[in-house]
Formats: sequence, structure tokens, C-alpha cells
Amino acid sequence: MSIDIEIVKKVAHLARLDLKEEELEILSSQMADIVDFVNQLAELDTENVEPYIHTVSETPMREDKKGDTLEREKALMNAPEREKGFFVVPRIVEI
Repeated sequence: MSIDIEIVKKVAHLARLDLKEEELEILSSQMADIVDFVNQLAELDTENVEPYIHTVSETPMREDKKGDTLEREKALMNAPEREKGFFVVPRIVEI
């Protein structure tokens, strides 16, 4: 599969990345290398290879302890947008 600059631009848009032209070219090349490598892996004969299954019989849990808290103003200090003491984020669910 050929990875051209338009595909990189689309992926960058979906990831909300603002890339320069030289970065687009570099990423285009790097993404093409990744796709080529994955295609090489797809060519491997894995017919007689057992799947690797790793199960943990018991999930380790940490003790739930009360710790230090962050003051609201300090938490909101670098927020790009805030309102009435809360973070303002884009709506992602249509009502």
C-alpha cells in the first residue's frame, strides 16, 4: 500500500495534529515503512504456531487510600477554556 501525503494529512486531521509540509513528507515515508513491515509479517507461515495466551489468575489490586488532592484553581490553571470552575470541552454527543 502506498502512503501518500494526502493519507498522512487525513490521519493528522483525525488525530488533530497540525503538521508542517516537511513533517508530512517524513511521516509519509515512516508510515510506508511501517505498512511494508506489517506486510512482511503477514507473509510469515504461522500455521503450526500455537497462539500465545497469557492469563492472570488473580488481578493484583492496590489498596484504595486517600491521597493528596489538587486544588481546583491549580487544576484549572492551564485549561484552555473553563466555566464556573469546570473544564469546558467540545460536545461529542448529539442530543
